[in-house]
Amino acid sequence: MRILGRLVLAALGLVLAIPAGAGALSLLLVVDPTAQGWLLGGALAGLDAALPDLAAGLAPETMLIALAGLAQALFVLLVLPPFLVALVGETLGWRGLSWYGGACGLLTAALPWLVRGAPRPGGPAERLAAEAHLTAILFLAGAAAGLVYWLVAGRRADTDPAPRS
Repeated sequence: MRILGRLVLAALGLVLAIPAGAGALSLLLVVDPTAQGWLLGGALAGLDAALPDLAAGLAPETMLIALAGLAQALFVLLVLPPFLVALVGETLGWRGLSWYGGACGLLTAALPWLVRGAPRPGGPAERLAAEAHLTAILFLAGAAAGLVYWLVAGRRADTDPAPRS
């Protein structure tokens, strides 16, 4: 019965942690002036690239493929880190705030560095500063998701009374 309770708490923790990470990421991207410039520049570049293609008669399926790629990237950034950290934490019994907040933040921040390979515009110093800034934003978003998971599923896990025989 205790295992079933832990599974329910873990599922509830993930259901709440994932939107918390998404909300934190959205808030950080909107509040941060540097990120606002990235969003505006990216949105304008995307609009500039999409309008001529749509006017030329590009099939609407292409837009669906682009949206599917965006959904996949958001899944990897927002769902995968809390799930993996929760799985490892529950399996190994690591239920501390530092584990959930720190590991989830570090994993979320490390993902863009792990999938590098595309050429980036700007000089090396500009790229490094922008990537460090984005890494900090992703760390905070991942740490927020880990904190919510810990509040729901990990905070009282070690204080539960021992099962009676």
